[in-house]
Amino acid sequence: MGTELNGSRGWSRGDRAKTAAKVMVGWVALLWLLEVIDAASGHALDGLGITPRTPSELIDVVPAAFIHFGFAHVAANTVPLLVMGFLTALGGLRRFAAICAVIIVADGLGVWLMAPAHTNTAGVSGLIFGLFGFLLVTGFVERKALGVLVGLVVGAVWGTSILIGLAPTQSGVSWQAHLIGLVSGVATAFWLGRRTPAAPALIR
Repeated sequence: MGTELNGSRGWSRGDRAKTAAKVMVGWVALLWLLEVIDAASGHALDGLGITPRTPSELIDVVPAAFIHFGFAHVAANTVPLLVMGFLTALGGLRRFAAICAVIIVADGLGVWLMAPAHTNTAGVSGLIFGLFGFLLVTGFVERKALGVLVGLVVGAVWGTSILIGLAPTQSGVSWQAHLIGLVSGVATAFWLGRRTPAAPALIR
């Protein structure tokens, strides 16, 4: 007969999966709704993108991650955000919110500093690259076999697309946002990995 630590039950895996799925479906639905509003308003929301090194544009660092330049843009980001967001959210909503907040803010500030002059950068791809980087390394950082497996699968599925997205030769694509997002995601994995306490030993 085993001994159970009080309060260790928490949510079941099924509960976590359902909650993570609802959060990501809601997030993606919000992005599509915003693009519908943008199109209906004559693209009035495009102004929420980031124009680099303009002090007044700092307020757009976070909103820019929710705005897209057309339905093709949001469509291209939908599946990777849905899948990678879901996998990350399985670790808990508070943790997921912290990961996304760090990546979005770091990526937005990096774009503000590094993007070419007279450009307007928006879209959730910086976060997607960040989630990719996080999922790719967090299993190794935390020494969890399942996390390593998830990272390998994510790398196999999206690795080529990620490398293409980092190429500076693509016209109209912010490789800076992609690179900063990727680095932010990897850094966040190491940051959270160091803060995660070792599991307590339980006596059976």
